[in-house]
Amino acid sequence: MGVPKKKRSKSRMGSRKAQQKISLPSISYCPHCKSPKLSHFACPKCGYYKGKLAVVIKEKGKEKKETS
Repeated sequence: MGVPKKKRSKSRMGSRKAQQKISLPSISYCPHCKSPKLSHFACPKCGYYKGKLAVVIKEKGKEKKETS
């Protein structure tokens, strides 16, 4: 089993860890409804992906029970 011969310095460790930052997700816009969405995902507002309907979206809150 390999064992390190010398201790890595804090500056070497810090410069190595500096490359492991989290990047922001790329946001594109839906060509159908113009709302922001993640790339390579169906639009959460209209359900279209590459110009075709991929997911049927149920609308929340539209139906209310009428009280008599």
